[in-house]
Amino acid sequence: MNPERYHLTLTSDGRPAMHGWWGSESVARDKHRSWVGRWGRPGATVTLVDEDTGDVLTAWPKGA
Repeated sequence: MNPERYHLTLTSDGRPAMHGWWGSESVARDKHRSWVGRWGRPGATVTLVDEDTGDVLTAWPKGA
């Protein structure tokens, strides 16, 4: 298991504000929901990427 496979990024007004990496997709998705709930406001984006495949798994707001 790659402990840094799932990369979560919070940007604010286009600039990186926070990053996190997890080895478990379910934990990373829980963190994504938590970050959206805590930091989701106009100008912010929260994106979860699978670093092994390069796929964006989820993003907030939709289409970000």
